[in-house]
Order: sequence, then C-alpha cells, then structure tokens
Amino acid sequence: MEYDEAANFLFDLRRFQVDPGTESIRELLAFLGDPHEDVRFVQIAGSNGKGSTATMVESILRETGLTVGLYTSPHFDDLTERVRVDGRTIPRSAVTEFVETAKPFLVERSADGEPLTFFETVTALGLWFFGREAVDVAVLEVGMGGKLDATSVVDPVASAVTNVSLEHTAVLGDTVAEIAEKKAAVAPSDAPLVTAATGEALSTLRAAAGDLVTVGFASAEAAESAESDDTDSHDTPDVTCSYEGRTNHTESAVSLVGPDWEVDARLPLLGRYQATNAGCAVALVRQLADVDEETLARGLRNAHWPGRFEVLETDPLVVLDGAHNPSACESVAETLAEFDYDDLHLVFGAMHDKDHRAMADALPTAASVTTCKPNLSRAEDPEVLAEVFDRAGAESVEVGGSVADALASARDRTAPADCVLVVGSLFCVAEARRTWTRTDVPTTVRDAEDAAAVLRRANAAGDDRADHTDDLQYRVVTTRLDRDAADRAASEFRALGGTGVVSGQTRGGELVEVVLGGRLSEFDALAERLADAPMGLSAVVEEIRSQVRQTGEATSSAEQSSATDREYPWSAGPCVMGVVNVTPDSFHDGGEFEAVEDAVAQAESMVEAGVGIVDVGGESTRPGADPVSVEEEIDRVVPVVEALADLDVAVSIDTRKAEVAAAALDAGATILNDVTGLADPAMRFLAADREVPVIVMHSIDAPVDPNRDVTYDDVVTDVIAELRERVLLAEKAGIPRERVVVDPGIGFGKSKVENFELLDRLDEFEALGCPLLVGHSHKSLFELIGRGPDDRLSATVATTALAADRGADIIRVHDVSENVAAVDVARAMRDPDSFE
Repeated sequence: MEYDEAANFLFDLRRFQVDPGTESIRELLAFLGDPHEDVRFVQIAGSNGKGSTATMVESILRETGLTVGLYTSPHFDDLTERVRVDGRTIPRSAVTEFVETAKPFLVERSADGEPLTFFETVTALGLWFFGREAVDVAVLEVGMGGKLDATSVVDPVASAVTNVSLEHTAVLGDTVAEIAEKKAAVAPSDAPLVTAATGEALSTLRAAAGDLVTVGFASAEAAESAESDDTDSHDTPDVTCSYEGRTNHTESAVSLVGPDWEVDARLPLLGRYQATNAGCAVALVRQLADVDEETLARGLRNAHWPGRFEVLETDPLVVLDGAHNPSACESVAETLAEFDYDDLHLVFGAMHDKDHRAMADALPTAASVTTCKPNLSRAEDPEVLAEVFDRAGAESVEVGGSVADALASARDRTAPADCVLVVGSLFCVAEARRTWTRTDVPTTVRDAEDAAAVLRRANAAGDDRADHTDDLQYRVVTTRLDRDAADRAASEFRALGGTGVVSGQTRGGELVEVVLGGRLSEFDALAERLADAPMGLSAVVEEIRSQVRQTGEATSSAEQSSATDREYPWSAGPCVMGVVNVTPDSFHDGGEFEAVEDAVAQAESMVEAGVGIVDVGGESTRPGADPVSVEEEIDRVVPVVEALADLDVAVSIDTRKAEVAAAALDAGATILNDVTGLADPAMRFLAADREVPVIVMHSIDAPVDPNRDVTYDDVVTDVIAELRERVLLAEKAGIPRERVVVDPGIGFGKSKVENFELLDRLDEFEALGCPLLVGHSHKSLFELIGRGPDDRLSATVATTALAADRGADIIRVHDVSENVAAVDVARAMRDPDSFE
C-alpha cells in the first residue's frame, strides 16, 4: 500500500457521522494488540485552550529529557501533524503501516453497519504509534467533550479541563453544567483533576470529579474579571496566575505560583488566557515529575503552537487566530488591545454550526471585513457570514471566496500602520498560514531514475509514474496545494505542453503534491494563463515561475534571498568557513587548538589561505560529548574571539546557548551558528536585537545521540519542512530571511546514505530562500566510500567542490587551503571572468 492509498482510506471515513462513545475504538485497539497499554497518558479537555495547554505540557516534559508523544486536532496541512513524538510528525510510512494493519477490521465493521469514524481511527493511529515508539508520556487533546470522546479510551495519569463554555450543544448539552459534567469524565482515578474553570462549570466539576487542583488569577486580576454571582471565582485557587502582558510582538510574561513552587516565564503565546493555560500545564507536569523552575520556564518558552494569536508580520501587523466560538473571540479582542494600530481589517471564515453573530459581536470593530470559505464541506457560505457582519454594524463588508484570495484582498487595502486579523476557524487560519509556509522545491532531474524518484516522493499514482517518468525534463518544481488547485495547475500546464502530475490522494483533507516539469517558456505561459485564477493560485504560480527562473540562471540561495544593503562573506558567491575548536574533545581536532594562542594562530593561517569566516566553538557536539557549562564555554571562546577582532575576517560563534552567544557578540563575533536550530528560545531574539546573521541547523540531538533511530519518509523533503518552521520562527522574532542561514545538518540524526542524499539534492534547499551552509568536513558519512577517520581529506575536498556547484553558500571545513581551492574551481567553472 502507498501513502496516497492509506490517506484516501482514512479520509473516506469522514462520511460516517460521529457516534459518541469509546466502545468502537476500544475494539480496534484490541484488534491491534492494545499497543497503548504501557504508555502513560495526559488527557486535556476544555472549550478553549486545550491545544495550547497540551503543547505546553509536551514541551516541558521534553525539557526533562523524556520521550513525549502529542496528539492534537485538527491538522493544518497534513494528517501527520496530528501525531508527534518529540516534536516530529509521524512518518507517512507509519501511517501506511497502520492502515494496512487496521483495514481488515475497519472494513469488517463497516460491512456490519458499525463503521468507525475518521476521528476514532486517527486517535487509534496515535495511540498505536505512541506504543510502538515506547514514549514515556503521551499528551492527548480531547476532540469533543470528554466522557464520550475517543481519547477517553485511555486511563490517564493526569488530566485537565481548561475551561467550559457553550459549544457543540447538539451533542454535549444545552447548558454549561451539562457540558462540564461530560468533560469531568476525563478525571484520572489516582490524581486530582486540574482546571481553570470558574462559576457554574467549576461547581459542576467539583461535584462530578471530586478532588480538584484549581488554577486562576491572583486576587487583583480575579476580582477584575469575576462575575458578581460567581462565588467560586472569589476562592483562592491552588495555582495562582498573573499575566504581565506582552514583552514583544510574539511573547508574553506570566507568573505562576503553586503550593510549593513558583515560576516566572515567557510564553511564545499572547493573551491573558494563556496564563491560566500555562498554570494548568505546570500543575499537570508537577503531578508527573518534580521539575525545577528553570526547566519549567524553558519548556513554557519553547511551547510553539501555530495559529493561536500568531503574529506573522508587524508592518502591517498580521495576526492569525483560530478562535472558533464567542468566548475565544472575546479573548482575541482582549489580546489585540495590547497592540497599537490604526485600522483593523478582518478576514473571517467559520464553520456553519457556530454562533456567528455572537462571534462578530465579540470581535473588535473593524474598518473592513472580508468573509471567506475554507475548503471544507462544513464551512459556512461567505454570503451568509457577510450578512451577519452587516447586521452587526460593520462599516465595510466584502464577500470573498477562498481564504487566500480574501487575505490578499484585505492586505491590498491595509496601510503599514494597520492590522489584518484572520479569525473564525483553525481551518481558515491553516489556509491563510500557507502564504508564509508553502515551499516550491526545484529539483534536478538528470535521467529517468531521478524522474521516477520525484514522482514517488510526490505520491503519484502508479499509472502516472509509468506514464510520465520519461516526460519530466528541463525545469522541475514540486509544491503542495489543495486538491482543486493542484488539479487545475497540472491540467493547465499539460495544456501548454508541460508535464503536470498530482498525488494519487483524491479524498481531500490535506495538501497534495503537484509536480510541474517543463521549459522556462511553459512556466511563463502558465503564470500568464493563471494570472487571475482563484484559490490564491495566481500568486503560487507566479512564485513558481520566479523560483524556476532563478534556478535556471544558477543563482545561489544567498542571491535569491531578499535584497539587502549589507554585504556578507557569502554575498558575492560561495565562501569557506574555517573551524576553530577551542575544546579538548572535538571529533577531528580535539585539543589541538585548546590554548588561546594556538587557536589564534590557526585562525590567522586560515585567513591567509582565503577563508571568509572563522567559526569558533567551545563545546563539542560529537556523539557522547559531555555538556559544558555556560561559564566554562564563555571562558574558552571569548578570549579567542577578542584576539581575532583585528583580523580581516568575519567571526562566527558556534554555540547552542544564548548567554555564550551574547558574550561572543560583545567580544566581536558577527555571526551566530546554532547547531540546535534555535532550541534556546532566547537565541532568536538575540540575533534580532543585534541584527546579526544566524545559522539554523537541522538536528535531532546535540550532542549527537548515536543510539537514536530516526525515521524519514524522504530525508530531504522532511528536513526542508522542519527547517521551514524554524525559519518562520526566526522571521517572527524579527530576523529577516536574508540573515537566516540554513544548514541541513550533515551527520546529525541521519544515516550515511541519507547524508549523501542531502548532498546530492542541495539545490532543493533553494525553496527556503535562505543562504545555505554545508558542514561535511571529515565526518563519518565518508565511511560509506571506505574512508576512515584519518583518510577523509580528499573526500571532503571533492564534496566541497560539488556542494559549491550545487548551491551551497558557505562551506564549513577544518582544512582551509585545500577547500578554498575547491570552491574557487567551482566558482571559476560558473564564472571564470570573475577571477581575471
């Protein structure tokens, strides 16, 4: 079975109506051998905030060193987003294996007239995968209610009900008390239920669940928000929260105090309500482990949760929030009030079963409203939504079509000091977010074998692979679109003489791959033909044309980045970064340059040999390396950086700690090199504040864990996707894309074969629009071609030449002279006149 077949099977289950209860999923899990029985589960229910709380719990637990699963819904672009282990999505190969195993049972149940729903089956997928991966803890976001939700098939060790408001009344009940009673069913048998609910909901939870850990605001904030008849709100909660407001455009400050603990933290989430979500998260974690304040704070600050008051741009302010009920819209309005802006422009798309008028009344007054319809059968008609806002007194209401088109329309009339708010549904937010996250990947197709691999990675159906393997030629680009948009792009391109192949997935439900291959003139013609196409397709095709032309002109990733007045060592073409390890235990030259004078002498010799950057590191990331304290690392690197200040060379600091990076910048460094891809949340803001480039590497562990088995569906596609989110994280912190250098992380969490696959397909990283660094020097991947630790110089140099030719902007090596020559040869083959 191929992935497209597995996905089609799962999404086809959406035709079955929700049948509340856990009996069906319990029987499916029994058929699978009850793979979840040895996993500890945390279950989180609530009307709002359960996804944010689940993410915070997962992030904190990972900071303690545990292997953690996370199950959430809905997904944005891909089904695999719903199931994660240690932050990485479930591989498509695992989804396929699950469907192959579970399909006989599911087919038999359907034949008996007792089919399982999509949500039940995908929940079983998550539980099956968590058991297979032997996670220490898995965090489950409840889908709806609690008592009858599929996630309640587990016996949780800790649970929370974040809050309760009217929602899904047709299933859960007509009153807050009825809904709260159903949510109380998630309470664990051996621990108190954690909740931030108030009023009638809190009283109901107390009666139904018994033992509670209550979370709420400290007295001043509680008195300000409490209703006059809400007697429970005036009781002192077990965990008190204070919201200190936003500290920058993407973070807020909170203070949390428990019976025997307290923590001050920053959250990468804005809004007063996130303080109680954080309080619930910490209370849950404290039921599982005794976690120190530093770990709690770090975990909270790394709890990134897209689409929840997510600020994508600041000039103008662009905010995405998946608020889908009146209560959540009130919270959005409250949070938006923390920002200064002139006019507000709403983009609104919602499901048909929501209270649209109450949502419209809860949102702030807007200068314009553009309604839209997410590509989902449950989405409300934009004309109906427009009528709602018109009756609510909106000044200007426009009936839009697709989310992408509505967003583009709103942005067209937005001044730099204005605000665009996309709201109403997570499905609406997901489609809007693709404006910033979509990648158009150029691919080198040298022969039929390459073409077949491209089509296989795109999940093309078997017949399409056979029919079009010989057709792909000239320029090839792979992107992901909604099924309707993908079909139109492919068919129009075929009509122009090009090759267009779409994934075999036909049921919808996630983005699908589309492969376009043809001549430059055919891409130009496609952009012209679809210039006015809906669904945001015109903008997509124009970006593809631009990508293809840049690739065709053999420009580097750095040259494709946004224009900037600054000159960097890689601005004029690929450059060499020389490695100076001030450590006793680095894998290649450990201890050789540990003394300051030796390190400086090595750097001086590198400059004479033509290096563009000297990279100074004070902590080894080799397998088994011992961690180094901040103080010791600073003592190692700062004297060397200071001594290099007079050299005519850029100095990079190789560190994963923001404190070390700050000290090195103070000493004269001008580039940050972070092998953990901004795992330290302070690193991105440091780079933004100091206006220096930051190198973001893809890594699973640093130091490298040789015992971790990492599964990729396709290593290049997966690494690009994961780096894309890290680049967006950097941009949201205020770092322009031309100052974000990406590093695929050769040797970090990849097999030797996968490392060579990355090197062979370096040109595909052009899709990220960032300068590209390659660090392969003397690494163990060369064992694949029979080169031992002392016999890797020639292989390193050969790889350097090929990497420079295939688009690398920075080559990180230990042996400078030989590799500078290799880069010069690659450059001269492209542009010999530049050396005259």
